[in-house]
Amino acid sequence: MSRAVPRTIRRSLALGLGTLLLAGTAACGSTAAADPAAGSATATAAPGSTAVVVGAVSNGAATETSIDVPTVAGIRDQLPAAVKERGTLVIGLGALPAGFPPLAYVGDDQQTLTGAEPDLGRLVAAVLGLTPDIRNSTWENLFVGIDSGRTDIGFSNITDTEERKEKYDFASYRKDNLAFLTLASNAWEFGDDPANLAGQRVAVGQGTNQERILLAWQKKLQGEGKNFDVVYFPDLNSTLLALKAGNLDLYFGPNPASAYQVRLAESTATQYKLAGQYSGAGETLQGLIAATSKKGSGLNEPVAAAINYLIENGQYEKWLAAYNLAGEAVPSSEINPPGLPKSDT
Repeated sequence: MSRAVPRTIRRSLALGLGTLLLAGTAACGSTAAADPAAGSATATAAPGSTAVVVGAVSNGAATETSIDVPTVAGIRDQLPAAVKERGTLVIGLGALPAGFPPLAYVGDDQQTLTGAEPDLGRLVAAVLGLTPDIRNSTWENLFVGIDSGRTDIGFSNITDTEERKEKYDFASYRKDNLAFLTLASNAWEFGDDPANLAGQRVAVGQGTNQERILLAWQKKLQGEGKNFDVVYFPDLNSTLLALKAGNLDLYFGPNPASAYQVRLAESTATQYKLAGQYSGAGETLQGLIAATSKKGSGLNEPVAAAINYLIENGQYEKWLAAYNLAGEAVPSSEINPPGLPKSDT
């Protein structure tokens, strides 16, 4: 039976992160096979395009889809010279140790790094005429890689926040919605009111945006003479075991991952439900997930342009549809849009 890790001795980790350090590469050219790290599926692209296979070996989390993506010279020319000359885009994921499907995790072949996040990175790299070099790490080390320059850009369900903007540049690509996951038999509902958390045991990933929101709510309730327990587990699997065993009431995490768990458990003895949602940017602002690069690196503008190309030409819609994420679509990629205010962190 899994037990929560007390805050005083909690490990440095984030919930729901991947199990293997893998590098993903994809061919760029007039015809291309799928990314060697994306499974055995292959596809042939139109001349001047790359065939990017998304949703490969997804263990049912996605519909495998081949998407043709042309290299766009005008966007490629916006790249920093060093990246353009190197010919690769080093993409960081914070998906160790256990993955968070359908966003980033090891596929059912036990070796492929798959999910919506690395697949969007592959699509962006194709627009830029670059080979994606996908590197997986813990959540904390994802940012260490960006800070050090070992990683060009992070595609890892990273929320745009005003605090993070002090160190990073953003190019948004998906709505950031959080959700409370609980057992289907639990009558509890969030009801858009943090006061309803009083008396609950709530798991959250350490170092995440949702942890900041949860701790702010806890502080406010404590000022009113109420409280709830914030607990931490090594990964999402441990969290789900605690829910099943009755050692935990709620998990507060990314909506796509929680919605996936609800669908996955529909035919099992233990079923889950979503008991409320909340914007990742707080009460008054729609949160956004964004590609994240070191501030001043010069990558956010070409990456935003590449995402907007994908939006305008239909590849973005196919990517979202493959992962059942159409409800999190954005109309355009924005450079450094308003994010979660510092006062809410």
